[in-house]
Amino acid sequence: MEPLWVILFQCVLIGMFALSASFKFLRTGSMVQHWSEYRYPLWGMFVVAGLESAGIVFMISAFWIPENKLYAASLFTVLMVGAIHAHLIRARHKPFMALNALLMLMLSVTLLLQ
Repeated sequence: MEPLWVILFQCVLIGMFALSASFKFLRTGSMVQHWSEYRYPLWGMFVVAGLESAGIVFMISAFWIPENKLYAASLFTVLMVGAIHAHLIRARHKPFMALNALLMLMLSVTLLLQ
């Protein structure tokens, strides 16, 4: 059985990415505004939401198929490196704006190295 902290990290990642994907799929005003600031095409928002959703499915399935945790954490790691780049380099946001992405990156990398 997995340690409690691993299960907690998985649940936090599932929750945060579910929220993020739903904001993108619903085209919330703040998400569309951020996407415009990143200077990415709007269809890319749906691609990222789809990838986040795939990661969620893999992370949920990891409760029964443990190796899927590595696939999900790897995907989340790549997505969060991209998110940090989008915030800091493309949109030139203040570092505070990338804090959530940094936290999700840290949780994902921790699960990869566990």
